[in-house]
Amino acid sequence: MAVSTSTTSPLPLLLLHRGTANPSPASLSFPSSLRASTLRSRAAAAPPAETLSDDGIPDAPPEGEGTGIPLPSSIGDDGEQLLYGTAGKDIVMRPCAQLGSTFSDSLLDVSQGKIVIRNRYGEKLVGVLHEAGSKDIVVLCHGFRSSKESRTILNLANALTSEKISIFRFDFSGNGESEGTFEYGNYYKEVDDLHDVILHFKKHKRDTLAIAGHSKGGNVVILYASMYHDISRIINLSGRYNLERGIGDRFGIDYMERINQHGFIDVEDRTGRVIYRVTKESLMDRLKTDMQNACTSIDQNCRVLTVHGSDDDVVPSEDAVEFDKYIRNHELHIIEGADHRYTSHQHELASIVLKFIKSL
Repeated sequence: MAVSTSTTSPLPLLLLHRGTANPSPASLSFPSSLRASTLRSRAAAAPPAETLSDDGIPDAPPEGEGTGIPLPSSIGDDGEQLLYGTAGKDIVMRPCAQLGSTFSDSLLDVSQGKIVIRNRYGEKLVGVLHEAGSKDIVVLCHGFRSSKESRTILNLANALTSEKISIFRFDFSGNGESEGTFEYGNYYKEVDDLHDVILHFKKHKRDTLAIAGHSKGGNVVILYASMYHDISRIINLSGRYNLERGIGDRFGIDYMERINQHGFIDVEDRTGRVIYRVTKESLMDRLKTDMQNACTSIDQNCRVLTVHGSDDDVVPSEDAVEFDKYIRNHELHIIEGADHRYTSHQHELASIVLKFIKSL
């Protein structure tokens, strides 16, 4: 994938990817099970992408084996299209997506095994290990109120396994099939979950080659790298640098006054059903999470990749520039025209991630 420096972009010094808005089937072809449902265009008065979708997509199917919060819509609060499939099956076999000549030219049979890992809090984390031939693995982390079944996570899993890179995707505690109670904020708890996953595989003599996170998952992998220095490649996809931004859009500009008065804010769907509760403690957990300090605390020998869409409607692309200012060993790619979900730019995203992982 060609990379060029843009002289017309309002964002300075970026590696800008000019991708086609609608890749042809020859350049990008995923199985029909991974194709998104057609979404209506949002009107100007529609709620922000971080709130619940009002596109009429029906509620998600019942949860699987875990006790995480049921997602009330097939659109997660990080704007992710969620997909549901093999819950309850221990082993499934299916071909990987063929991504065209840039990747593997032939489909591979990749075994997928469900794995349950108990975290340090005694909760069961449910994940899927895709065995593609490599002993080292890449761990994929989902975003806010999303799951291991999100479109971005599944497409990355297919791209990596098509190149014979084994991956593990899992649900953070309180999400998807994993046990635990969903909580707003909770950044460092999710870092703990990720560390317990990495330790699990290390105990079984398998090293983690890279960790990649989308949206809030991007924050989690950055925070992880600031605390632990055992992973050499960190991939931040559309993470939010300024954690104060977006809260007023979600809860109203008077959110602090309301939470001081009542002690919490209940977030409801369009029917008035309470989806989750934001306590003052969980809100402050987000507000006190210092991403600048995290960025400057990453070991200089750790390589960090940030990818962001120029048309991200959830996290503005200038947040990616802030990561670039403070992370020493950093590579930044802005994909022109891509939204938060990389809806029409999955091929470009996979190309960038694969090149980064496979580079020395």
